[in-house]
Amino acid sequence: MGTVKNLNKWANAHTYYPLDLLRVAFGVFLFVKGVEFMSNHEQMMVMAAPFEDMPGGMIILHYIAPAHFVGGFLIVVGLLTRWASIAQLPILLGAILTNFLGEMNTVNLIMALVAFMVCIFFIVYGSGKHSADYYLKMQK
Repeated sequence: MGTVKNLNKWANAHTYYPLDLLRVAFGVFLFVKGVEFMSNHEQMMVMAAPFEDMPGGMIILHYIAPAHFVGGFLIVVGLLTRWASIAQLPILLGAILTNFLGEMNTVNLIMALVAFMVCIFFIVYGSGKHSADYYLKMQK
């Protein structure tokens, strides 16, 4: 617990508006992807085709869209940013693996790798000073 407090203190002392803009843009990206997956079932089935034969294949399909939708919203407002980013990690790893197990699409691979790196960054950095987490913490 002390490590998280130290990370929060460091992040709040080194907060910048471009990092907040990156957090909001990343959250909007995830939110839009979640809406896209919910509205286009055919695309979702094509993307999950390499994982069909694995146990729990349908669970994967039902986890991706809501996790992107809710996680994206939480990241945009800066509420539970680390937890929302941790929830994105398995999805992003699956997106990276899909390119190697299924049909290789370099644009999707680059997008998944960049999103994975941004996700790792926000797990370490947190939501920053301009977020709902910081606001709620200061209310105590």
